Amino acid sequence: ACDKAGGSVTDHFRDVTKPIISGKNTKQEISDIKLTRYACYLITLNGDPRKIEVAFAQAYFVTQTRKMEVIEQRMAELERLTAREKLTITEKAFAALAFSRGVDGRGISEIRSFGDKALFGGKTTEDMKKKLGVKKNAPLADILPEVTISAKEFATAITTENTKRKDLQGKGGILNEHVTNNKNVRGVLIKSNIYPESLPPAENIKKIKSRHKKERLELDKRHRKELVEASIRH
Repeated sequence: ACDKAGGSVTDHFRDVTKPIISGKNTKQEISDIKLTRYACYLITLNGDPRKIEVAFAQAYFVTQTRKMEVIEQRMAELERLTAREKLTITEKAFAALAFSRGVDGRGISEIRSFGDKALFGGKTTEDMKKKLGVKKNAPLADILPEVTISAKEFATAITTENTKRKDLQGKGGILNEHVTNNKNVRGVLIKSNIYPESLPPAENIKKIKSRHKKERLELDKRHRKELVEASIRH
């Protein structure tokens, strides 16, 4: 199994000798095999679960694998939450700048809408909401995958920077700038065979935040209980 998976058998299953004490305190060496964690894992997978040691090892690796899956899922969720928060901050900064350049609230919404249309290959914000099953008044970004959230944030950040650098004034110039930047970002994604309008929706950001909050409360509750139990024992 190790060899077929591309692993080095001699690296993971190392022949060694170890001394033992035999009768009359006589020392002698016997052959043994030193195993890496990977080797232990392969032996466990291919072992007979009727043997207590193998059954125990299988249970251990299943538990550890599940722990790693949970950790990896949590890390991915945190990265997406961070990207979403960054987009919110960038969009607020852009809105403040656009307002200072003579664009009202409605104009800012139009600029964002045209930007989305450029990013999603002609599909408007409302088109994407319908496609992904988002309520009319709910933010589209809350169900977008991390790569699309980051793309929107990057395009908005470029628009903000260029609005300052080019000293753009009014809705027209800023809108054209935002459309251009979203088209350019879309081009980068397409070169990697990523089409934003074709990606499936991700779990709603609000649900993730709610679940994380619940988990934190449960951990705090468990921690307080452990502290009380520890103080009682002492």
